[in-house]
Amino acid sequence: MTKQEAPQTRHSRLGIPGLQTGVHVKHVTAAGGGRLAVREAGPAGAPPVVLIHGWAQTGAVWDLPDFHTYAVDLRGHGESDDFGDYRDSSQWAADLKAVLDHTGPATVVGWSYGGLVIADHLRFHGTAGITALVFVSAITEIGRGRPGGETGPVMRNALPGAITDDAVMAAFCTAMAPGLPAGTVTKLTAAATSVSHKVRGELFRRDVGSADVLKAVDVPTLVVHGTQDEVVAPAAAEYSAALIPGAELSLYPDTAHVPFLERPERFTADLLRVAR
Repeated sequence: MTKQEAPQTRHSRLGIPGLQTGVHVKHVTAAGGGRLAVREAGPAGAPPVVLIHGWAQTGAVWDLPDFHTYAVDLRGHGESDDFGDYRDSSQWAADLKAVLDHTGPATVVGWSYGGLVIADHLRFHGTAGITALVFVSAITEIGRGRPGGETGPVMRNALPGAITDDAVMAAFCTAMAPGLPAGTVTKLTAAATSVSHKVRGELFRRDVGSADVLKAVDVPTLVVHGTQDEVVAPAAAEYSAALIPGAELSLYPDTAHVPFLERPERFTADLLRVAR
């Protein structure tokens, strides 16, 4: 862990709706026929990175101009179709496989719920098509008593209300990273409330452990987490990093649930070290 740093404020580059430029949205057909939107951006020769957003967000949350990025809208989110069984790990695995079949080998980054999607893929496909992994404020498990899915007070206070109450969802978006500008929070809230109540709820109706799949990871892995994260507890990151062979744990001081928006320079530097 490095020494404490002052908060960074390059919010003009934030990957939120209305601020991204040079993005081309393509659609990939997943197993079952549903279409997944993939937001492609960045220089062609830069390291390829697949980006998986968190619960009730979209791929527009990302903006990493130093990379050639493929930011996915998960099923039921953003511009992707609402299809299939949201409780079935094999279907989440098939979604990520369809994206990797489209992009070719890439570093895969999962933020928050996106970490669980990565774990789903590892369960069925291993690290095929993955050159490196980055878990960002991520869960890798879900269900009562699962240490890889340990939540903090902001998430516990939001559920179950945020599933069906947009006002509670707005409060959650404000509380998950209190240092972000109000305009950013407004856009994050708009993305969150655009996700249907059905989809918001289905993502939590799962019980999945991932210890065995994490122990089998055989590519370079970075685990990033804010020490002040009250959505996903830092203990979840420590759990994952301890199980993944050779994983590096990078804890960001004075950082909440969205390190790539709160500390973009440090996050970019960390990603450049591992992206292949």
